[in-house]
Amino acid sequence: MREIYSDIIQFRGSYFDFGFMQGERLKNSLTIINREKQWKTRKPRFSINVEETKQMITRFAPSIWEELLGLQEALKWSLEKVLQEFGGYRVNYYRSGCSIFTGKNFLIRNYDYHPKTYEGRYTIFQPTDGKGYAIIGPSQRITGRMDGLNEKGLAMGYNFMNRKQPEDGFVCFMIGRMILQSCANVEEAVEMLREIPHRHSFSYIIYDKSGRTYIVETSPRRVEVRQSNICTNHFEIMTEENRHHLVDSMRRMEIIEHNSSEMIDGYEAFRLFNDADKGVFSKLYSSWAGTIHTSVYFPQEMKVWFALGHNQEPTEINFAQWLAGEDLNQQRIFGTVETDVPFLYLDEGADWVKR
Repeated sequence: MREIYSDIIQFRGSYFDFGFMQGERLKNSLTIINREKQWKTRKPRFSINVEETKQMITRFAPSIWEELLGLQEALKWSLEKVLQEFGGYRVNYYRSGCSIFTGKNFLIRNYDYHPKTYEGRYTIFQPTDGKGYAIIGPSQRITGRMDGLNEKGLAMGYNFMNRKQPEDGFVCFMIGRMILQSCANVEEAVEMLREIPHRHSFSYIIYDKSGRTYIVETSPRRVEVRQSNICTNHFEIMTEENRHHLVDSMRRMEIIEHNSSEMIDGYEAFRLFNDADKGVFSKLYSSWAGTIHTSVYFPQEMKVWFALGHNQEPTEINFAQWLAGEDLNQQRIFGTVETDVPFLYLDEGADWVKR
């Protein structure tokens, strides 16, 4: 067992200034040091065309381009390097787990992935220039979001399906950020997911104050939409896109389905997802499928719960109060995980060199 934490990063201001602030925090950090070592052992399987990437980002979320420019200014990097690291366009993604359930006024998800990719940043950002919605949630690749809630009460999480036959397009964490920043409800999110180019195959689970849940199955080839309140790591419509090994995905779905009638509130759901003995939480960290965090979003109340590791009590954040101008006094969220795999932001040697 080891203790880990996520820094709570609060910011109100322009996108450029938000990017600059994050760049200042990242300078000489283990996140940057380890990421640069990772690139040395795993060469990128994509190319960066600055103008094409700019056109794609500014088409769907132009203010994110301003944030990238702020990062560039603070880090003194070339724009190509900034886009390679944080741009979210044409980047490979590896296998992972993840489970999501929606109940009466809540969305809960377990984020299952590899510690060497985890940044330990929990962000709350309110743009002051009217160019997008305020968002709360953990970050991925600094600019991206793997799950979150926006000021309109739209919650989002995604689950990996496969990375077969990738095409030019955005990756999951940048798509998640664009949805939360630009969409006020599930209808707008579905429309964006139909239009945006997808590099890999993912399901996006979107839920809003109306209580409606849509699961949007996406791949580089097509997009399908269905209504359900449970999603793991397989498609129900685009079955031809599924991986061959779906045993664990089916197992977790069956556990959630079996317990769904008992999850009448967020806390019952939290215990099912976060307790290590219930069968949904995973400790397979070295296999890219260990549960790092559990998030719960309450759109009606505009509150969130967040926990790192298993058998935790959730940390509650009142997003509505924060939007009204009340900053959080808390600076970090702590938790424990059962692994000796190094974390990107905490440990030296969190690269892909075998030791």
